[in-house]
Amino acid sequence: MNSVKHLLDSISSAEALRLLSTEELPRLAQELRDFIIDIVATKEGHLGASLGVVELTIALHYIFDTPADKLIWDVGHQAYGHKILTGRKEIFNTNRQSGGISGFPKMAESEFDAFGTGHSSTSISAILGMAIASNLKGNDQKQHIAVIGDAAIASGMAFEGLNHAGVTDANILIILNDNAIGIDPSVGALKKYLTNVKKGTAKDENIFECLNFAYSGPFDGHDLDSLLSELERQKNLRGPRVMHVITTKGKGLRQAEENQVTYHAPGKFDKATGELQPKSTGNLPPKYQDVFGHTIVELARENEKIVGITPAMPTGSSLKYMMAEIPEHAFDVGIAEQHAVTMAAGMAAEGLIPFCNIYSTFLQRAYDQVIHDVALQKLPVIFCLDRAGLVGQDGATHHGVYDLAFLRCIPDLVIFAPMNEIELRNIMYTAQLGLTHPIAIRYPRGRGVLPEWRTPFEKIAMGSAQELKRGTRIAILTVGHIGNMISTLLEEMHQPEQIGHFNMRFIKPLDAQKLKAIFRSYEFIVTIENGCKIGGFGSAVLEFANDLNIGRPIKIFGIDDRFIEHGTTEELQEIAEIGKLNVKEYLTSVLNVT
Repeated sequence: MNSVKHLLDSISSAEALRLLSTEELPRLAQELRDFIIDIVATKEGHLGASLGVVELTIALHYIFDTPADKLIWDVGHQAYGHKILTGRKEIFNTNRQSGGISGFPKMAESEFDAFGTGHSSTSISAILGMAIASNLKGNDQKQHIAVIGDAAIASGMAFEGLNHAGVTDANILIILNDNAIGIDPSVGALKKYLTNVKKGTAKDENIFECLNFAYSGPFDGHDLDSLLSELERQKNLRGPRVMHVITTKGKGLRQAEENQVTYHAPGKFDKATGELQPKSTGNLPPKYQDVFGHTIVELARENEKIVGITPAMPTGSSLKYMMAEIPEHAFDVGIAEQHAVTMAAGMAAEGLIPFCNIYSTFLQRAYDQVIHDVALQKLPVIFCLDRAGLVGQDGATHHGVYDLAFLRCIPDLVIFAPMNEIELRNIMYTAQLGLTHPIAIRYPRGRGVLPEWRTPFEKIAMGSAQELKRGTRIAILTVGHIGNMISTLLEEMHQPEQIGHFNMRFIKPLDAQKLKAIFRSYEFIVTIENGCKIGGFGSAVLEFANDLNIGRPIKIFGIDDRFIEHGTTEELQEIAEIGKLNVKEYLTSVLNVT
């Protein structure tokens, strides 16, 4: 075993790291970088962000007394090196796998994870709260450090934290990890300002000093000597400070440096060459996000009022196609979900037709705007909620399982879940024909079911459901892509003639006439949704039945009142008891008993 390998093997905690000499740290950095590449190449995960902060991670744990000193990573994409150096190296190969460690910092996982950071821009508020708590407890010598990216610091919440922290005496160090990219390239005026700072062309006044922070930098984030020297100096300072660090996302892997968007989370790749493993697409169905991306371009070519908006996810949402072909009608507003929603409202108020594409889990960050700025004013914003339902290995912070519940209670808001690509395409077409109220269209991560999906547009009647299969005793009511799982299950089961299947697709408004007919014709009602059980689609059907004084038993398959962790989508559906085997077991029991 060579000495470099042995060096990382000897680090089981931050305390062990601090026993090394400073001369040994560059060797440790190389080994840590190699270890991250080795694991992510085969296990997948977030690569570029963690490679970019290897030296910074080592320097922080070397200089500061973690976990007594509090360290928050914002966003948690960049925390792999942190996890490996703080006692999780031997189990890092379980990262993002069911039963393994989380891909993000998680308080329940380690005392070194001071705060959970799956969503961005929360670190400054959290670290300020911790610093104030330390002061109130009489421990003003404790250090409080937040590492935040240049894309994350442009978010409104981060500015709120900066605005407050600057008028306190809290002992906090904000490290700005400036690499000009989040998941996609950073955007906005702050990015331009930071670029000018790096080039030495910024105006004399420093934005952070104007907010009452002591500013230092910019520093080379890959120069361990300068990082160690400055962090040692910062350790002896007090009050709110900003340390500006320049890093390269993907540092140490040429392909990751050159193609930072792809190598943010590249999937499996050759660890020696960096080449991505080819993925056989063949005649596979498209991803739902690409159906959205291509369809909005097709619609916008015919309707000049259409605009597209995304908060920092042009690649993940596939709005990138519109940004490339009709750039003046496509807007990446940065990590600013509240702004995205209210800007869409402003556009709708002026007669435009905004498609506001936000991941379901991130729409949670703009809930007030959906109610106050859109629905209350009956503005026809078209929300396209990508990554709805269980999303897999990103885990609890990213599952889009609450949207049905938190949107269903909002007056005048239509909610639609397409079962396949054609339904997504047609509801997008329908929505831009002249709605007088907002609509939310939710669809999952991943591929649909129809390789041949580019069919002529057809209008969908609002609040209309479809009978997919007629039965005699049990009616299964599904919403969204999960209905395809039920269609497959019914093809596999015996006695299928007893089971009917209905694609309800509209969660709000429900198809009242169809439901009344179902209640008249079937003994047992089953609802299935890829979302939380409380307040979701099944709850809506149950409420409807109660209003009609229907005595039919209604079984709701949805996610129970608990957080679901990480794993493959199939694993998590079984864990949440909404998978094919769970449904089959219930149906079999009903058929056999009755």
